[in-house]
Amino acid sequence: MRLVPGVVLGLGMGGFIDGIVLHQIARWHNMGSAVVSPHTMDAMRQNMVWDGEFHLATWVLTLIGIVTLWNDRSASAPTLRVLIGQLILGWGAFNLIEGTIDHHVLEIHHVRDMPVHIPLYDWLFLGIAGVGFILVGVALSGAPRVSRAMR
Repeated sequence: MRLVPGVVLGLGMGGFIDGIVLHQIARWHNMGSAVVSPHTMDAMRQNMVWDGEFHLATWVLTLIGIVTLWNDRSASAPTLRVLIGQLILGWGAFNLIEGTIDHHVLEIHHVRDMPVHIPLYDWLFLGIAGVGFILVGVALSGAPRVSRAMR
């Protein structure tokens, strides 16, 4: 099995975990909570629309990962360890990319916007849930063999 299907699936699933856990359950932030603070019903409505668009994008990534995995079915099936490693690698890549762009470049939200922004959370998130997950994913999936996996 190539590296791409599992990693793309991990990107989408990582986005779902972010949206479900941090946006909906913990209510630490919404997609635009640093831009439009969700303290009124109108502001909450706008943030819910942005969250919905975010969830739609992660759904599309997950679907692409499933279709890519399906199309790769002629290749040898990975071990469970390799597949989990690829999922974690994709999740970490999602966290690193989304965290860098949304938290630091665009500043549309932060890991912990509500009730106040705590910058340390942004940096810990990039280090642990971004770089850390990528390293764990590489270790589990054997991803250094990328040239062979991409064939």
